[in-house]
Amino acid sequence: MDFTLTPTLDAHDTRILAELQADARLSMAELGRRVHLSQPAVTERVKKLEAAGVITGYRATVNLTRLGYGIRGIIRVGRADYDLVAKLVQETPECVNAYNVTGEDSWILEIAVIDVPHLDAVLAKFCILTETAASIILNPAREHQPMLPPRRADVKPPVRKALA
Repeated sequence: MDFTLTPTLDAHDTRILAELQADARLSMAELGRRVHLSQPAVTERVKKLEAAGVITGYRATVNLTRLGYGIRGIIRVGRADYDLVAKLVQETPECVNAYNVTGEDSWILEIAVIDVPHLDAVLAKFCILTETAASIILNPAREHQPMLPPRRADVKPPVRKALA
């Protein structure tokens, strides 16, 4: 494996990534069986993927509802001082994910709160800085999608009608 800025991944590496994204608790022996490599070979490949920054960590996925968070939502934060918003995000434990983005908004925040009054309290913190808009997530259609290296063959140009 040649790991430069964009590492070259072969079929074994891709299978390793798929298997670990599905279940990061696999033993190296079981992972090796699944991808048809020996335990030492798969362990070496995983270490190289980690060293190259392709695998950046392992974590448990938790059910926020079971933890007591009855509402998940999105807060769109308008243009505001980057440092102030970044500091407030770090001070707000209800922020599950925070993204500094381009476009009309400067931030998109995913939050988890107990109920509507809790949502209002979290929203109020950000309303002080700038305009905000909030949406409640009714049903997540896709989360934690395993990602594999892109293949150019999968990217098709849009179909354009010929002008007569």
